[in-house]
Amino acid sequence: MAPIIRAEILTIGDEILFGQITDTNTQWIGSQLTDIGIRPVRKTSVGDNKADILDAFSAASQRVNVIIVTGGLGPTRDDITKHTFCEYFGTELEINQEALELITAFFAKRGRAMTELNIQQAALPKNCTYVPNLWGTAPGMWFEKDDVIYVSLPGVPYEMKSLMEFEILPRLKSRFVSNIIQHKSVRTIGIGESFLAETIAPWEDALPEHIKLAYLPHFGQVKLRLTGTGTDQAQLDADLAEQVALLMPYIEEWVFGFDTDELETVIGSLLVQHNATVGTAESCTGGFVANQITSVPGASQYFLGSVVSYSNEVKMNVLGVSPQTLEAFGAVSEQTAREMAEGARKVLNTTFAISTTGIAGPDGGTAEKPVGTVWIACATPEETFTQLLTLRNNRKINIELTASYALNLLRKTILKTNLAVKG
Repeated sequence: MAPIIRAEILTIGDEILFGQITDTNTQWIGSQLTDIGIRPVRKTSVGDNKADILDAFSAASQRVNVIIVTGGLGPTRDDITKHTFCEYFGTELEINQEALELITAFFAKRGRAMTELNIQQAALPKNCTYVPNLWGTAPGMWFEKDDVIYVSLPGVPYEMKSLMEFEILPRLKSRFVSNIIQHKSVRTIGIGESFLAETIAPWEDALPEHIKLAYLPHFGQVKLRLTGTGTDQAQLDADLAEQVALLMPYIEEWVFGFDTDELETVIGSLLVQHNATVGTAESCTGGFVANQITSVPGASQYFLGSVVSYSNEVKMNVLGVSPQTLEAFGAVSEQTAREMAEGARKVLNTTFAISTTGIAGPDGGTAEKPVGTVWIACATPEETFTQLLTLRNNRKINIELTASYALNLLRKTILKTNLAVKG
């Protein structure tokens, strides 16, 4: 097996640490490095401070083979990456003629005059290898020291991605003979992370050395990510497929998809496959379930509409929920959820309808029905299925969890009824 090539991603900029922008670069760079067999082992963010950046360089050089740096390459005084590299490598800046010509052409093409600050963007550390940036004015730089490669890229995502794709990744691929890193994910819902771990412990204990497992929980779901490392792509694919086949008997009832599958895409495929339609009746989720369904391109083939019945009046006047039901059991009850779903299916003329009604919080709960009490239902032409959720004291989380569980109830209902009734 080839040696493991390790990488660290270092982002520079106060704006990241202050929370003024979201660091999307690290996630993208990590995925691209993994695709060529280089394993990201750490990500670090530092502000616009030379001493902190130097410390980060020095520490990373002890851990990894490749350091990818983004940010701090603009024309203003707070962009200090080039100066810091000069100090780190014991060199100085000089105008790189190739970089200057490219920057000059960039401004000429746009009919804009260059300032002295723009010209200084072509000043690079003498000992760097210049990496042309055809998509902006911040240069890319490549350094090598003590068998460690340092790559400096602009922080602007579009420029960074273009430089990585067309310049850096090909150079790294030609430089290293590395292992293939392959991921396979199994998507589950309705089983907690700890219980899931206990359930699959015998299988996990028997995993071969070259396959690792990670648990990735998110809003009622747990993604099991298998990561295999090897030199033979076909063999690695076969090994991962074998492990998934061995895993499935333990957790099949909770699995809704694989890899990039999402609940809403799986449901969409099922509905299209069987020429069925769906609508929603939402109270505590305020339309969020409908939003999830319609986030899928082509959802108009199967999603007909939604009734956001936040008030009891709308529940009664639009969905046909009985006043007696509301009086006897309340808006947050199995009976109301059932009548909401059945009413929505009739009003919207759909094969299926799902409903949500509950106390999302942060207030409104009682001793009998505390915050986080939610009922969901899924109506079919023949019967209606309901489920009680006992969630948390957090409004946003409760809304997203309710949507996930409601969509999963729809998925299970479709499979359970086998769509004997179409349209």
